[in-house]
Amino acid sequence: MHKSIMSLVLAPLLAAGCAVGPAYEKPVPQAGAESDFVTMVDTVDPTLPVPDEWWRLYNDPVLDALVSEALDANTDLQIAAANLEEARAVVRQARAGRLPSTTIEGGVDFGNSVQGALGADEQLTSYANASAAWEVDLFGRVRRAIDAAEADAEAVKAARDAVRVTVAAETTRAYLNACTATLSLQVAQKSYETSQESLDLVSIQHEAGSADDFDLERAGSRAATARAQIPAYAAQRDLALFELAALLGRTPDKIPDAARNCSIPPEPVAALPVGDGAALLRRRPDLRQAERGLAAATERIGIATADLYPRVSFGGVGSFLRNDIVTGDDSFTFGLGPAVSWNFPNRVAARARLEQAEARGDAALAGFEGKVLTALKEVEQALTAVASEQNQLDALREAQERSERAYQLAELKYRAGSVAYLDVLVAQADLLTARAAYASSVQRLSSARVDLFKSLGGGWREESSSL
Repeated sequence: MHKSIMSLVLAPLLAAGCAVGPAYEKPVPQAGAESDFVTMVDTVDPTLPVPDEWWRLYNDPVLDALVSEALDANTDLQIAAANLEEARAVVRQARAGRLPSTTIEGGVDFGNSVQGALGADEQLTSYANASAAWEVDLFGRVRRAIDAAEADAEAVKAARDAVRVTVAAETTRAYLNACTATLSLQVAQKSYETSQESLDLVSIQHEAGSADDFDLERAGSRAATARAQIPAYAAQRDLALFELAALLGRTPDKIPDAARNCSIPPEPVAALPVGDGAALLRRRPDLRQAERGLAAATERIGIATADLYPRVSFGGVGSFLRNDIVTGDDSFTFGLGPAVSWNFPNRVAARARLEQAEARGDAALAGFEGKVLTALKEVEQALTAVASEQNQLDALREAQERSERAYQLAELKYRAGSVAYLDVLVAQADLLTARAAYASSVQRLSSARVDLFKSLGGGWREESSSL
Protein backbone atom coordinates (compact mmCIF):
# COMPACT_ATOMS: atom_id res chain seq x y z
CA MET A 1 0.00 0.00 0.00
CA HIS A 2 2.70 2.44 1.03
CA LYS A 3 4.89 1.50 -1.96
CA SER A 4 2.05 2.09 -4.40
CA ILE A 5 1.32 5.54 -2.93
CA MET A 6 5.01 6.45 -3.17
CA SER A 7 5.09 5.35 -6.81
CA LEU A 8 2.02 7.42 -7.64
CA VAL A 9 3.61 10.51 -6.09
CA LEU A 10 7.10 10.17 -7.56
CA ALA A 11 6.50 8.61 -10.96
CA PRO A 12 5.33 11.75 -12.79
CA LEU A 13 8.00 13.86 -11.07
CA LEU A 14 10.82 11.48 -11.96
CA ALA A 15 9.56 11.30 -15.51
CA ALA A 16 9.67 15.08 -15.77
CA GLY A 17 13.00 15.41 -13.94
CA CYS A 18 15.21 17.95 -15.71
CA ALA A 19 16.93 21.28 -15.17
CA VAL A 20 14.60 24.15 -15.90
CA GLY A 21 15.48 27.66 -16.97
CA PRO A 22 17.83 28.90 -19.72
CA ALA A 23 21.06 27.07 -20.52
CA TYR A 24 24.06 29.37 -20.36
CA GLU A 25 25.86 30.19 -23.58
CA LYS A 26 28.99 32.32 -23.58
CA PRO A 27 28.23 35.67 -25.25
CA VAL A 28 29.78 36.40 -28.64
CA PRO A 29 31.39 39.87 -28.94
CA GLN A 30 30.10 42.08 -31.70
CA ALA A 31 31.78 42.06 -35.09
CA GLY A 32 35.17 43.74 -35.16
CA ALA A 33 35.93 43.27 -31.48
CA GLU A 34 38.46 40.52 -32.19
CA SER A 35 40.20 42.25 -35.10
CA ASP A 36 43.51 44.10 -35.13
CA PHE A 37 43.63 47.40 -33.32
CA VAL A 38 42.79 50.48 -35.36
CA THR A 39 45.65 52.67 -34.13
CA MET A 40 48.97 51.92 -35.81
CA VAL A 41 52.13 52.71 -33.86
CA ASP A 42 55.70 52.20 -35.06
CA THR A 43 56.99 51.20 -31.64
CA VAL A 44 54.51 48.34 -31.03
CA ASP A 45 54.29 44.83 -32.45
CA PRO A 46 50.73 43.54 -33.03
CA THR A 47 51.99 40.06 -33.98
CA LEU A 48 53.31 39.18 -30.51
CA PRO A 49 51.13 38.51 -27.47
CA VAL A 50 51.54 40.43 -24.24
CA PRO A 51 53.93 38.54 -21.91
CA ASP A 52 52.78 37.77 -18.39
CA GLU A 53 55.64 39.75 -16.85
CA TRP A 54 55.68 42.61 -19.33
CA TRP A 55 57.78 44.86 -17.06
CA ARG A 56 60.79 42.64 -17.81
CA LEU A 57 60.82 44.26 -21.27
CA TYR A 58 62.52 47.21 -19.54
CA ASN A 59 65.47 44.95 -18.64
CA ASP A 60 65.80 46.67 -15.25
CA PRO A 61 66.63 44.33 -12.31
CA VAL A 62 65.50 46.97 -9.81
CA LEU A 63 62.07 47.18 -11.42
CA ASP A 64 61.81 43.39 -11.59
CA ALA A 65 62.53 43.12 -7.86
CA LEU A 66 60.06 45.88 -6.96
CA VAL A 67 57.17 44.33 -8.90
CA SER A 68 57.93 40.89 -7.45
CA GLU A 69 57.87 42.33 -3.94
CA ALA A 70 54.63 44.19 -4.60
CA LEU A 71 52.89 41.07 -5.87
CA ASP A 72 53.88 39.30 -2.65
CA ALA A 73 53.24 42.03 -0.09
CA ASN A 74 50.58 44.37 -1.49
CA THR A 75 47.63 44.65 0.89
CA ASP A 76 45.02 44.99 -1.88
CA LEU A 77 46.19 41.65 -3.26
CA GLN A 78 45.94 40.11 0.19
CA ILE A 79 42.34 41.31 0.42
CA ALA A 80 41.61 39.89 -3.05
CA ALA A 81 43.15 36.54 -2.05
CA ALA A 82 40.99 36.42 1.09
CA ASN A 83 37.89 37.20 -0.97
CA LEU A 84 38.75 34.29 -3.25
CA GLU A 85 39.09 31.91 -0.30
CA GLU A 86 35.67 33.03 0.92
CA ALA A 87 34.15 32.41 -2.53
CA ARG A 88 35.70 28.94 -2.65
CA ALA A 89 34.18 28.18 0.74
CA VAL A 90 30.78 29.22 -0.62
CA VAL A 91 31.28 26.72 -3.46
CA ARG A 92 31.95 23.95 -0.95
CA GLN A 93 28.82 24.94 0.92
CA ALA A 94 26.76 24.80 -2.28
CA ARG A 95 28.17 21.40 -3.18
CA ALA A 96 27.04 20.13 0.20
CA GLY A 97 23.48 20.50 -1.12
CA ARG A 98 23.99 17.20 -2.96
CA LEU A 99 24.44 15.40 0.35
CA PRO A 100 21.78 14.45 2.89
CA SER A 101 21.16 16.88 5.71
CA THR A 102 21.33 15.26 9.11
CA THR A 103 20.36 16.24 12.64
CA ILE A 104 21.19 14.40 15.86
CA GLU A 105 20.22 15.45 19.35
CA GLY A 106 19.90 13.77 22.71
CA GLY A 107 19.94 14.30 26.43
CA VAL A 108 19.20 13.02 29.93
CA ASP A 109 16.66 14.57 32.34
CA PHE A 110 15.77 13.84 35.95
CA GLY A 111 12.64 15.11 37.63
CA ASN A 112 8.90 14.92 37.96
CA SER A 113 7.28 13.81 34.71
CA VAL A 114 3.69 14.53 35.87
CA GLN A 115 2.65 18.20 35.93
CA GLY A 116 1.35 19.34 39.32
CA ALA A 117 2.57 16.26 41.20
CA LEU A 118 5.38 17.70 43.27
CA GLY A 119 7.65 15.14 44.80
CA ALA A 120 6.04 12.30 42.87
CA ASP A 121 7.10 10.28 39.83
CA GLU A 122 10.69 11.46 39.98
CA GLN A 123 12.57 9.46 37.41
CA LEU A 124 15.47 9.49 34.95
CA THR A 125 14.55 10.09 31.31
CA SER A 126 16.97 9.64 28.41
CA TYR A 127 16.19 10.47 24.80
CA ALA A 128 17.80 10.75 21.38
CA ASN A 129 16.52 11.88 17.98
CA ALA A 130 18.11 11.49 14.58
CA SER A 131 16.83 12.64 11.21
CA ALA A 132 18.16 12.73 7.65
CA ALA A 133 16.76 14.22 4.47
CA TRP A 134 18.02 14.23 0.88
CA GLU A 135 16.53 16.48 -1.77
CA VAL A 136 15.86 14.88 -5.15
CA ASP A 137 17.15 17.50 -7.58
CA LEU A 138 14.37 16.96 -10.10
CA PHE A 139 14.42 20.45 -11.60
CA GLY A 140 18.10 21.27 -11.21
CA ARG A 141 17.80 23.70 -8.32
CA VAL A 142 20.76 22.25 -6.41
CA ARG A 143 22.92 21.81 -9.50
CA ARG A 144 22.17 25.36 -10.62
CA ALA A 145 23.09 26.67 -7.18
CA ILE A 146 26.44 24.89 -7.39
CA ASP A 147 27.09 26.20 -10.90
CA ALA A 148 26.19 29.74 -9.79
CA ALA A 149 28.55 29.54 -6.81
CA GLU A 150 31.35 28.23 -9.02
CA ALA A 151 30.79 31.05 -11.51
CA ASP A 152 30.83 33.56 -8.66
CA ALA A 153 34.13 32.13 -7.41
CA GLU A 154 35.63 32.31 -10.90
CA ALA A 155 34.50 35.95 -11.10
CA VAL A 156 36.20 36.67 -7.76
CA LYS A 157 39.33 34.95 -9.05
CA ALA A 158 39.24 37.18 -12.12
CA ALA A 159 38.85 40.19 -9.83
CA ARG A 160 41.95 39.02 -7.96
CA ASP A 161 43.82 38.82 -11.28
CA ALA A 162 42.63 42.33 -12.14
CA VAL A 163 44.15 43.56 -8.88
CA ARG A 164 47.43 41.90 -9.89
CA VAL A 165 47.31 43.80 -13.19
CA THR A 166 46.76 47.06 -11.32
CA VAL A 167 49.47 46.40 -8.73
CA ALA A 168 52.06 45.49 -11.37
CA ALA A 169 51.18 48.53 -13.49
CA GLU A 170 51.05 51.04 -10.64
CA THR A 171 54.29 49.75 -9.12
CA THR A 172 55.99 50.18 -12.48
CA ARG A 173 54.43 53.63 -12.88
CA ALA A 174 55.50 54.77 -9.40
CA TYR A 175 59.08 53.62 -10.04
CA LEU A 176 59.23 55.30 -13.45
CA ASN A 177 57.67 58.45 -12.02
CA ALA A 178 60.31 58.52 -9.30
CA CYS A 179 63.04 58.13 -11.92
CA THR A 180 61.63 60.83 -14.19
CA ALA A 181 61.01 63.19 -11.26
CA THR A 182 64.65 62.78 -10.27
CA LEU A 183 65.62 63.49 -13.87
CA SER A 184 63.43 66.60 -13.88
CA LEU A 185 64.96 67.67 -10.55
CA GLN A 186 68.45 67.37 -12.02
CA VAL A 187 67.35 69.35 -15.08
CA ALA A 188 65.90 72.05 -12.81
CA GLN A 189 69.12 72.18 -10.80
CA LYS A 190 71.16 72.43 -13.98
CA SER A 191 68.89 75.18 -15.26
CA TYR A 192 69.31 77.06 -12.01
CA GLU A 193 73.07 76.71 -12.27
CA THR A 194 72.92 78.07 -15.81
CA SER A 195 70.81 81.03 -14.70
CA GLN A 196 73.06 81.67 -11.73
CA GLU A 197 76.12 81.69 -13.93
CA SER A 198 74.46 84.33 -16.12
CA LEU A 199 73.52 86.33 -13.04
CA ASP A 200 77.10 86.19 -11.77
CA LEU A 201 78.36 87.40 -15.16
CA VAL A 202 75.91 90.30 -15.26
CA SER A 203 76.74 91.21 -11.66
CA ILE A 204 80.42 91.50 -12.53
CA GLN A 205 79.59 93.63 -15.57
CA HIS A 206 77.21 95.74 -13.50
CA GLU A 207 79.96 96.48 -11.01
CA ALA A 208 82.23 97.39 -13.91
CA GLY A 209 79.58 99.70 -15.32
CA SER A 210 79.07 97.76 -18.57
CA ALA A 211 75.60 96.42 -17.56
CA ASP A 212 72.73 98.49 -16.26
CA ASP A 213 70.23 97.79 -13.47
CA PHE A 214 67.65 96.51 -15.94
CA ASP A 215 69.93 93.68 -17.13
CA LEU A 216 70.83 92.82 -13.55
CA GLU A 217 67.21 92.54 -12.40
CA ARG A 218 66.19 90.47 -15.41
CA ALA A 219 69.06 88.06 -14.80
CA GLY A 220 68.13 87.85 -11.11
CA SER A 221 64.51 87.20 -11.97
CA ARG A 222 65.48 84.38 -14.35
CA ALA A 223 67.66 82.74 -11.69
CA ALA A 224 64.91 82.97 -9.06
CA THR A 225 62.37 81.48 -11.47
CA ALA A 226 64.68 78.56 -12.20
CA ARG A 227 65.34 78.03 -8.49
CA ALA A 228 61.58 77.92 -7.82
CA GLN A 229 61.24 74.76 -9.97
CA ILE A 230 63.56 72.71 -7.75
CA PRO A 231 61.24 72.11 -4.74
CA ALA A 232 58.35 71.25 -7.05
CA TYR A 233 60.28 68.43 -8.74
CA ALA A 234 61.67 67.27 -5.39
CA ALA A 235 58.09 66.97 -4.12
CA GLN A 236 57.07 65.01 -7.23
CA ARG A 237 59.89 62.54 -6.57
CA ASP A 238 58.88 62.12 -2.93
CA LEU A 239 55.22 61.62 -3.85
CA ALA A 240 56.16 58.87 -6.30
CA LEU A 241 58.43 57.20 -3.74
CA PHE A 242 55.74 57.27 -1.05
CA GLU A 243 53.29 55.75 -3.54
CA LEU A 244 55.82 53.03 -4.33
CA ALA A 245 56.34 52.25 -0.64
CA ALA A 246 52.59 51.81 -0.11
CA LEU A 247 52.33 49.48 -3.12
CA LEU A 248 55.17 47.41 -1.67
CA GLY A 249 53.40 47.13 1.68
CA ARG A 250 56.09 49.28 3.32
CA THR A 251 55.87 52.28 5.60
CA PRO A 252 57.05 55.62 4.15
CA ASP A 253 60.35 55.47 6.04
CA LYS A 254 61.35 52.26 4.24
CA ILE A 255 61.58 53.45 0.64
CA PRO A 256 63.99 51.26 -1.37
CA ASP A 257 67.34 53.02 -1.91
CA ALA A 258 67.53 51.68 -5.48
CA ALA A 259 64.33 53.50 -6.38
CA ARG A 260 65.38 56.67 -4.59
CA ASN A 261 68.67 56.76 -6.51
CA CYS A 262 67.20 56.14 -9.97
CA SER A 263 67.68 59.16 -12.24
CA ILE A 264 67.48 57.60 -15.72
CA PRO A 265 64.04 56.09 -16.38
CA PRO A 266 64.39 52.75 -18.19
CA GLU A 267 62.82 52.21 -21.58
CA PRO A 268 61.64 48.98 -23.24
CA VAL A 269 64.46 47.26 -25.08
CA ALA A 270 62.19 46.10 -27.93
CA ALA A 271 58.93 46.97 -29.65
CA LEU A 272 55.94 46.69 -27.32
CA PRO A 273 54.00 43.43 -27.94
CA VAL A 274 50.26 44.13 -27.97
CA GLY A 275 48.57 41.28 -29.89
CA ASP A 276 45.08 41.86 -31.31
CA GLY A 277 41.50 42.21 -30.14
CA ALA A 278 40.95 38.46 -29.80
CA ALA A 279 43.94 38.14 -27.48
CA LEU A 280 42.72 41.16 -25.51
CA LEU A 281 39.29 39.62 -24.90
CA ARG A 282 40.89 36.40 -23.69
CA ARG A 283 43.38 38.14 -21.46
CA ARG A 284 41.70 41.01 -19.63
CA PRO A 285 40.58 39.78 -16.20
CA ASP A 286 37.74 42.30 -15.93
CA LEU A 287 36.15 40.84 -19.07
CA ARG A 288 36.42 37.34 -17.63
CA GLN A 289 34.93 38.65 -14.39
CA ALA A 290 31.98 40.17 -16.27
CA GLU A 291 31.46 36.98 -18.31
CA ARG A 292 31.49 34.80 -15.18
CA GLY A 293 29.07 37.21 -13.52
CA LEU A 294 26.74 36.75 -16.49
CA ALA A 295 27.05 32.97 -16.13
CA ALA A 296 26.14 33.17 -12.44
CA ALA A 297 23.16 35.39 -13.21
CA THR A 298 21.93 32.89 -15.82
CA GLU A 299 22.22 30.02 -13.35
CA ARG A 300 20.19 31.97 -10.82
CA ILE A 301 17.42 32.35 -13.37
CA GLY A 302 17.35 28.55 -13.37
CA ILE A 303 17.20 28.49 -9.57
CA ALA A 304 14.28 30.92 -9.56
CA THR A 305 12.53 28.87 -12.26
CA ALA A 306 12.97 25.67 -10.24
CA ASP A 307 11.24 27.35 -7.29
CA LEU A 308 8.03 27.34 -9.37
CA TYR A 309 7.98 23.53 -9.16
CA PRO A 310 7.65 21.20 -6.17
CA ARG A 311 10.59 20.03 -4.12
CA VAL A 312 10.84 16.32 -3.37
CA SER A 313 13.02 14.84 -0.68
CA PHE A 314 13.53 11.43 0.91
CA GLY A 315 13.92 11.40 4.62
CA GLY A 316 13.93 9.31 7.72
CA VAL A 317 13.65 9.95 11.44
CA GLY A 318 14.35 7.81 14.46
CA SER A 319 13.63 8.54 18.11
CA PHE A 320 14.56 6.94 21.40
CA LEU A 321 12.81 7.79 24.68
CA ARG A 322 13.23 5.75 27.86
CA ASN A 323 12.10 6.23 31.47
CA ASP A 324 10.16 4.29 34.06
CA ILE A 325 6.95 4.54 32.02
CA VAL A 326 8.29 4.09 28.48
CA THR A 327 10.46 0.98 28.21
CA GLY A 328 11.21 -1.89 25.86
CA ASP A 329 10.04 -1.74 22.25
CA ASP A 330 7.97 1.34 22.98
CA SER A 331 11.21 3.27 23.51
CA PHE A 332 11.95 3.30 19.77
CA THR A 333 10.07 5.00 16.94
CA PHE A 334 11.08 5.55 13.33
CA GLY A 335 9.72 6.88 10.07
CA LEU A 336 10.85 6.73 6.44
CA GLY A 337 9.37 8.15 3.26
CA PRO A 338 9.23 10.93 0.68
CA ALA A 339 8.10 14.48 1.27
CA VAL A 340 6.79 17.00 -1.24
CA SER A 341 6.65 20.77 -0.70
CA TRP A 342 5.11 23.12 -3.24
CA ASN A 343 3.95 26.71 -2.92
CA PHE A 344 0.92 26.15 -5.14
CA PRO A 345 -1.30 27.82 -6.20
CA ASN A 346 0.18 30.96 -4.54
CA ARG A 347 3.36 31.43 -6.59
CA VAL A 348 3.42 35.21 -6.79
CA ALA A 349 6.57 35.52 -4.73
CA ALA A 350 8.34 32.81 -6.74
CA ARG A 351 7.45 34.48 -10.04
CA ALA A 352 8.61 37.83 -8.69
CA ARG A 353 11.97 36.28 -7.79
CA LEU A 354 12.18 34.86 -11.30
CA GLU A 355 11.55 38.28 -12.83
CA GLN A 356 14.24 39.76 -10.61
CA ALA A 357 16.71 37.10 -11.70
CA GLU A 358 15.89 37.70 -15.37
CA ALA A 359 16.40 41.45 -14.94
CA ARG A 360 19.77 40.84 -13.27
CA GLY A 361 20.70 38.58 -16.17
CA ASP A 362 19.84 41.31 -18.69
CA ALA A 363 21.93 43.79 -16.69
CA ALA A 364 24.86 41.35 -16.54
CA LEU A 365 24.76 40.87 -20.33
CA ALA A 366 24.70 44.61 -20.94
CA GLY A 367 27.53 44.99 -18.43
CA PHE A 368 29.67 42.44 -20.27
CA GLU A 369 29.10 44.11 -23.63
CA GLY A 370 29.96 47.47 -22.08
CA LYS A 371 33.18 46.05 -20.60
CA VAL A 372 34.24 44.81 -24.03
CA LEU A 373 33.72 48.24 -25.58
CA THR A 374 35.54 49.89 -22.68
CA ALA A 375 38.50 47.52 -23.05
CA LEU A 376 38.83 48.22 -26.76
CA LYS A 377 38.50 51.97 -26.16
CA GLU A 378 41.19 51.97 -23.47
CA VAL A 379 43.67 50.12 -25.67
CA GLU A 380 43.08 52.44 -28.62
CA GLN A 381 43.43 55.49 -26.36
CA ALA A 382 46.64 54.12 -24.85
CA LEU A 383 48.09 53.38 -28.30
CA THR A 384 47.23 56.90 -29.44
CA ALA A 385 48.85 58.39 -26.32
CA VAL A 386 52.03 56.34 -26.82
CA ALA A 387 52.31 57.37 -30.48
CA SER A 388 51.62 61.02 -29.69
CA GLU A 389 54.07 61.21 -26.79
CA GLN A 390 56.77 59.39 -28.73
CA ASN A 391 56.52 61.86 -31.61
CA GLN A 392 56.44 64.77 -29.22
CA LEU A 393 59.48 63.47 -27.33
CA ASP A 394 61.47 63.15 -30.55
CA ALA A 395 60.64 66.76 -31.46
CA LEU A 396 61.43 68.02 -27.95
CA ARG A 397 64.75 66.22 -27.98
CA GLU A 398 65.68 68.11 -31.13
CA ALA A 399 64.37 71.37 -29.65
CA GLN A 400 66.50 70.88 -26.53
CA GLU A 401 69.64 70.20 -28.56
CA ARG A 402 69.09 73.26 -30.74
CA SER A 403 68.31 75.43 -27.71
CA GLU A 404 71.57 74.32 -26.09
CA ARG A 405 73.53 75.39 -29.15
CA ALA A 406 71.58 78.65 -29.52
CA TYR A 407 72.26 79.59 -25.90
CA GLN A 408 75.97 78.84 -26.24
CA LEU A 409 76.15 81.00 -29.36
CA ALA A 410 74.25 83.83 -27.66
CA GLU A 411 76.65 83.80 -24.73
CA LEU A 412 79.68 83.90 -27.02
CA LYS A 413 78.23 86.79 -28.99
CA TYR A 414 77.33 88.68 -25.80
CA ARG A 415 80.82 88.28 -24.43
CA ALA A 416 82.11 89.57 -27.76
CA GLY A 417 79.74 92.53 -27.55
CA SER A 418 77.89 91.69 -30.76
CA VAL A 419 74.42 91.14 -29.17
CA ALA A 420 72.51 92.67 -26.29
CA TYR A 421 71.93 90.80 -23.05
CA LEU A 422 68.25 90.56 -23.95
CA ASP A 423 69.21 88.09 -26.69
CA VAL A 424 71.02 85.98 -24.11
CA LEU A 425 67.99 85.97 -21.83
CA VAL A 426 65.70 84.96 -24.67
CA ALA A 427 68.02 82.09 -25.63
CA GLN A 428 68.32 81.07 -21.99
CA ALA A 429 64.54 81.09 -21.52
CA ASP A 430 64.13 78.92 -24.63
CA LEU A 431 66.72 76.50 -23.25
CA LEU A 432 65.13 76.21 -19.82
CA THR A 433 61.70 75.74 -21.36
CA ALA A 434 63.00 73.07 -23.75
CA ARG A 435 64.70 71.18 -20.92
CA ALA A 436 61.58 71.19 -18.75
CA ALA A 437 59.33 70.20 -21.66
CA TYR A 438 61.61 67.31 -22.58
CA ALA A 439 61.70 65.98 -19.01
CA SER A 440 57.90 66.25 -18.75
CA SER A 441 57.48 64.40 -22.04
CA VAL A 442 59.71 61.58 -20.78
CA GLN A 443 57.40 61.19 -17.79
CA ARG A 444 54.23 61.24 -19.91
CA LEU A 445 55.60 58.67 -22.35
CA SER A 446 56.66 56.37 -19.51
CA SER A 447 53.19 56.62 -17.98
CA ALA A 448 51.49 56.11 -21.37
CA ARG A 449 53.40 52.85 -21.88
CA VAL A 450 52.26 51.64 -18.48
CA ASP A 451 48.67 52.58 -19.37
CA LEU A 452 49.01 50.53 -22.55
CA PHE A 453 50.15 47.38 -20.78
CA LYS A 454 47.52 47.89 -18.09
CA SER A 455 44.76 48.25 -20.70
CA LEU A 456 46.02 45.08 -22.41
CA GLY A 457 45.54 43.16 -19.15
CA GLY A 458 49.16 42.17 -18.66
CA GLY A 459 50.51 41.21 -15.26
CA TRP A 460 48.97 37.87 -14.28
CA ARG A 461 49.26 34.24 -15.29
CA GLU A 462 46.71 31.44 -15.44
CA GLU A 463 46.65 29.09 -12.46
CA SER A 464 45.97 25.36 -12.65
CA SER A 465 44.35 25.17 -9.21
CA SER A 466 40.65 24.32 -9.26
CA LEU A 467 37.83 25.68 -7.18
